[in-house]
Amino acid sequence: MGKYYKYQRKLKYITVLGSTGSIGTQTLEIASEQPDKFKAVALSAGRNINLLTEQVKTHKPEVVAIEDENLIEDLKDNINNLDLDSAPLVLSGKEGINAVAAWDKADTVVTGIVGCAGLIPTMSAINAGKNIALANKETLIAAGPIVIPALKKNNSRLLPADSEHSAIFQCLQGLPNYENADFSTGEIPKGLKAIHLTASGGAFRDWAVEDLKHVTVEDATSHPNWNMGKKITVDSATLMNKGLEVIEAHYLFGTSYENIEIVIHPQSIIHSMIEMDDSSVLAQLGWPDMKLPILYAMSWPERFKTNWKRLNLSEIGKLTFKEPDEFKYPCMGLAYAAGKSSGTMPAVLNAANEMAVEQFLKEKISFQEIPTFISKACESHMENLNLSPELEDILEVDNWARLFVEQEIKKGKKYVSIG
Repeated sequence: MGKYYKYQRKLKYITVLGSTGSIGTQTLEIASEQPDKFKAVALSAGRNINLLTEQVKTHKPEVVAIEDENLIEDLKDNINNLDLDSAPLVLSGKEGINAVAAWDKADTVVTGIVGCAGLIPTMSAINAGKNIALANKETLIAAGPIVIPALKKNNSRLLPADSEHSAIFQCLQGLPNYENADFSTGEIPKGLKAIHLTASGGAFRDWAVEDLKHVTVEDATSHPNWNMGKKITVDSATLMNKGLEVIEAHYLFGTSYENIEIVIHPQSIIHSMIEMDDSSVLAQLGWPDMKLPILYAMSWPERFKTNWKRLNLSEIGKLTFKEPDEFKYPCMGLAYAAGKSSGTMPAVLNAANEMAVEQFLKEKISFQEIPTFISKACESHMENLNLSPELEDILEVDNWARLFVEQEIKKGKKYVSIG
């Protein structure tokens, strides 16, 4: 990551990848609230052309792209009916998404595409020298060894836009040599001893383990604190999202896995902490609202004034913590193991998880079978583990892991559930 960053003009031009998703819509809300600070010049979406059309009407970008190529004519018709003074360029497919990601006028690209699908567009943005407001953790998890050197090569800056890594990022900035640390070589800021990632515990933090066999899709997609998409809400329920964040923190901050710890914090007020060599602990606090870390990733190195609700600790009353139950949350252990295996294993873990969660949401497997199929994929990949992968290798094992999980589910094998 290095010390490079861009002091930008007063009005910052942004691209939003996945503009119709949870991260994308909140990013554009910020742009609407701060029109003198941000201008959305490029947008991409998957299939939701109606919402994308409304976003074009409101934000008047220079270019938009829809991933589903079959919808481009409908999107063009919708935009033509807006009667804009200047209609945007309309693109489609993966090439269109990549073109939006590398759009010349943009300063910062907010990556809100869910899953490993965001990897290639993010690499396109990095190769174009853009700063990246990273809300798509899967990019670093699957391809950290490729992404980190690419950032350095292209003088791009990666700014975490999820709450936990934003908290760590904010706490680290006053430390000696932070700007000069070369995280790609495992160098960490002087004085940093450990990272403590806080986890809400998800939808089932108060459930007994034996009750998890009764979990429904509705149960797993109802988060007590955060308003997020379905996939990440399920990941929160399995604690896989925290395991993935451990891998992301390793690549973002150069910290060893032994020094990255998870703690359950049900109130979601402390978003993460860093522990110093002298035993001092620094924390970042705030209401559980994704707009806070998104705004900071967009505004960095500045802080912009908002009218959002101020944090009132007296109103909260108390903050509590407890260790996560490894038996209740087996995905956490799978993530640590995959991260320590390194190479292509984190990509397999991530892809297997995406497919298993997708099948759970389709009610093809039970909630407790999610870690079971992830574990099988990782075990099967061990003999083909590549410790020095190229981008093509990452994409290949990503595809393999998805097919492996899908085929295992279709076989109808009955595995013993983990947890």
